[in-house]
Amino acid sequence: MQQYSQPHPRFSVLSGSSLSSAEHLSPTASSTRFSLPSAPSINTALGTPKPGARPNIYDRNLNKTRTSEVSASAFTFLFSEVVQYTQKRVSGINDLERRLNTLGYRVGTRVLELMVWRAESSSKAPKREIRFLPALMAIHTQVWRAVFGRPADAIEKSVENEDEYMIIDNDPPIERHISVPRDMNQLSCSSFTAGIVEAVLDGLGLPARVTAHHTPTQQFSSRTTILIKLDKSVLEREEILK
Repeated sequence: MQQYSQPHPRFSVLSGSSLSSAEHLSPTASSTRFSLPSAPSINTALGTPKPGARPNIYDRNLNKTRTSEVSASAFTFLFSEVVQYTQKRVSGINDLERRLNTLGYRVGTRVLELMVWRAESSSKAPKREIRFLPALMAIHTQVWRAVFGRPADAIEKSVENEDEYMIIDNDPPIERHISVPRDMNQLSCSSFTAGIVEAVLDGLGLPARVTAHHTPTQQFSSRTTILIKLDKSVLEREEILK
């Protein structure tokens, strides 16, 4: 029998389920959690919208929403609920950070897709970065601005290890209103941001392991370092392209 590889854990929705693959594909196996709404009829989908009806979000031009902003209060409330929901379903700090990283990775894939689409639709000669440093600068400015409304504060290179780079954020927006208990003082909710960065690098063909670390100073108590450890293949390609 032909063997099929398992889906990537970052994107597998049912990977933790006890159902067999045959039950997943069976039309008789139903799940309220993953059920989809019935498709609208042709007359409904193509009909004239009712007067005063709110426009469909899928009909909005993605380029016109480029400068749109999300309420900071709404974003903070949503992320706080995500952390609390996840915290109740983990066994420790490492597991919590791993799950936040996974959620961030899924967001990062969509951020990259949107940014590439906008670049290709607004430029006659769109450019795809294949070198690491230009890609890192784009993450530092464009990705941070798209997600958090402003660029990150700094980029640093490790003196000891040539495969390590760091993005510094002195005041991470997602951690401004999060109070971490004393028994979890090692927790970094910016693991969510690290997942976004890792997804963008993977999408650009620059695989790396990305983690988040608290590096507070007297001036910035919530200062966070996003540590990027490049895959060996990236360093080898950089040497060839020099």
